[in-house]
Amino acid sequence: MSTESTEHELSETVRIARDLIRIDTSNRGGGDAEPERPAADYVAAYLNELGLEPTIIESAPGRASVVARVAGRDPELPALVLHGHLDVVPADPANWTVDPFAGEIRDGMLWGRGAVDMKDMDAMILTAIAELLRAGEKPKRDVVLAFFADEENGGVYGAHHLVEHHPELFAGAGTAISEVGGYSIDIGGTRAYLVQTGEKALDWIRLRARGTAAHGSRVWQDNAVTRLAEAIAALGRHEWPLALCDTTRELISEIAAIFGEDPLEVAPEELVLRLGKGGGFIQASLRNTSNPTVLTAGYKHNVIPDTAEALVDVRSLPVEQADVLAKIQEIVGADIEIETVHSDIGLEVPFEGELVDAMKASLRLHDPEARVLPYLLSGGTDNKALSRLGIVGYGFAPLRLPADLDFPGMFHGVDERVPLDALDFGHRVLVDLLRSY
Repeated sequence: MSTESTEHELSETVRIARDLIRIDTSNRGGGDAEPERPAADYVAAYLNELGLEPTIIESAPGRASVVARVAGRDPELPALVLHGHLDVVPADPANWTVDPFAGEIRDGMLWGRGAVDMKDMDAMILTAIAELLRAGEKPKRDVVLAFFADEENGGVYGAHHLVEHHPELFAGAGTAISEVGGYSIDIGGTRAYLVQTGEKALDWIRLRARGTAAHGSRVWQDNAVTRLAEAIAALGRHEWPLALCDTTRELISEIAAIFGEDPLEVAPEELVLRLGKGGGFIQASLRNTSNPTVLTAGYKHNVIPDTAEALVDVRSLPVEQADVLAKIQEIVGADIEIETVHSDIGLEVPFEGELVDAMKASLRLHDPEARVLPYLLSGGTDNKALSRLGIVGYGFAPLRLPADLDFPGMFHGVDERVPLDALDFGHRVLVDLLRSY
């Protein structure tokens, strides 16, 4: 099914998501990225056409975020921040079935980098607001629309920059909605939607081993590469124990009930792994993790280097961040230096209250059999930055998905794709949420 032959049949939400995918905003981290400015200009132009007054803020040349405020029916209510990010992780075309930046329509799905993370949600946000405003309606409360740069680098050039330098843009906001939640998974034949009510803490650290430089032909014990390799092997093989929080305990209890099991008699990890393709994503929420990701050492085959470095991605339970870092030092040894490259807090919020009730009701309006469950995200979102302003954030990008689609597995994976009807489902759910909350 080609894009051209179905152009007139595509919904506005699909077309916008496709257009955004075609704008390469690959973020390689550390400030190295394709600029978000072209995507920001696209979003701002769309918002301008709706009669809004978007603000574009660049934290560095080309690193642009867009913010606009929509007046609600009751300005006395705390505002809602509805936010997404414009950057994506890089994609190697050699590994993909399609060009990752072509926005191809195939087999009833939109393919491309960002189809899952998260230009799909960006499009749903835009068209949900558009439907209300074009009909002469207003959301129940003020809504701050934010499309951030640099989320894939921890938000340094995006959400964190705006929170630090332009907090007035979020004045009066009490809650926020963003990515990595609201999508459906299959639990023993039951369709359940996972609302993200927490995020693990984030620490990107660098390990550094030191030795003495020498000729590669020497008998040499003071080798930085060997010392680092031993530390990385110990850390990479470390098995972190099960560590549950309120969110994961509630989720485990709900999963057990669906399967007809006693959660006290079946191990939490066993229950989660019964979820099949959805289980792998949730499994990481049950314990702390520390994954080595990059190794750097040396410059020539016959030179023993005096330093060797490794990058490690550490994700810990919200209340265990300090303890995990202390344990890592113990594992790698006192002679290994640990440098924090980027750190951010963990979050956990209650699965209750007016916004949670509204999310549940909006889902069930369009899927009456929906089971709605909380879960803890093993990664992170820009809700971390907004929390510094006292804004309570949830992950809710509602998508009704086929039971056999490994949607969580496509986050940062190859062949990202989202069903066209799921995008339209999410659009409708968000419209009703904005009317009711």
